Amino acid sequence: MTALQWRQVHAWRLAQHGLSPRFSSRDFMQAVTRPAGIQAQVMSAAELAMCTRVEGFASSDVQAALWQDHTLVKTWAMRGTIHLLATSELPLYLAARDWQHSESWSNYFAEFGLSSAQQEAFLLAIPHVLEQGPLTRLQLADAVASHTGMAHLRDLILSSSWGTPLKPSAYRGDLCFGPGQGKTVTFMNPRGWMGEWQPIEPQLALQEIARRYLRAYGPATSNDFAFWWGATKTSARQTFQSLAAELVEVEVEGWRAFALRETLPLMQSIEPTEQIHLLPLFDAYTIGAPRDCEALLAQVHKRKVFNLQGWTFAVILINGSIQGIWSSTVKRAHTIVKVNMFSPASAAIQKGIEVEAERLGLHFKKTVVLEYA
Repeated sequence: MTALQWRQVHAWRLAQHGLSPRFSSRDFMQAVTRPAGIQAQVMSAAELAMCTRVEGFASSDVQAALWQDHTLVKTWAMRGTIHLLATSELPLYLAARDWQHSESWSNYFAEFGLSSAQQEAFLLAIPHVLEQGPLTRLQLADAVASHTGMAHLRDLILSSSWGTPLKPSAYRGDLCFGPGQGKTVTFMNPRGWMGEWQPIEPQLALQEIARRYLRAYGPATSNDFAFWWGATKTSARQTFQSLAAELVEVEVEGWRAFALRETLPLMQSIEPTEQIHLLPLFDAYTIGAPRDCEALLAQVHKRKVFNLQGWTFAVILINGSIQGIWSSTVKRAHTIVKVNMFSPASAAIQKGIEVEAERLGLHFKKTVVLEYA
């Protein structure tokens, strides 16, 4: 069994996420592809997550990649949550999701009184009406009801603020998020700029997703992957077993998990450096890494980072380990960043936090005032 130290694992994960060193602006897509997606439940946090990983990047660059260049796509992905993905990789994530092999969607629609034929009519109507261009949820609901002649589909689409009835269409590649109209969400069809793509065998796609997870968050267990992807533990275990020839079991100071064999040389040779990072809400690094490791996050502080309502707070990383949380309040002339460390911060750590706060100031375009809780 290969032995590793946590300082090696932390340093390697930081490098994989573009946190140390950060990516250059010409390589900004790696800020999305390396972490296997950026969660975008809160869009401002997703923009900050990318800007944290890319030197000289701004929120306007993220918006341009989404709505002008279409190199990014915003859609439902892992765990049924909203993510930014590289448009070129959307077919891979759709194939790995392979929603058609799940009976849960048929059962969900059946609860609304839709027969199999009506379900199919609903799913076929979505891409058709989106040919008009971006539509708000209300516009989409009205258009689908009119196109199908089934008035109750309007209520179905509007029934959930989480957009649950639209997720199957997203998993089919027929729907994604469009540019907002003020605070109103819109939807569009990614095939409008992607065209048709070659199908990928679902099992091969899921294997590749597992590889990407381990390249960004490993070492990890199949249960960790199951939680991150939103799969059953059985399915995740089978996926890991199918990759057995590519995996190696490692022990990190008494904690056992699996790593991709190809990642071990860099993991073993990387030179850790003193690093402090302020990561935003729902950051990929925070969400994806195994949650049962004291070296990453002391379990006594777990609920300060992940609350029971599914919220993931902004965290302070000290050399790759979560050592505190932070929040921001925008004022007219400045932004207040309140820091809550889990243990007293040394002068060196406080200096590192100040440097990161200056980066936040550039992002917010306001002077940052630090407050320690």
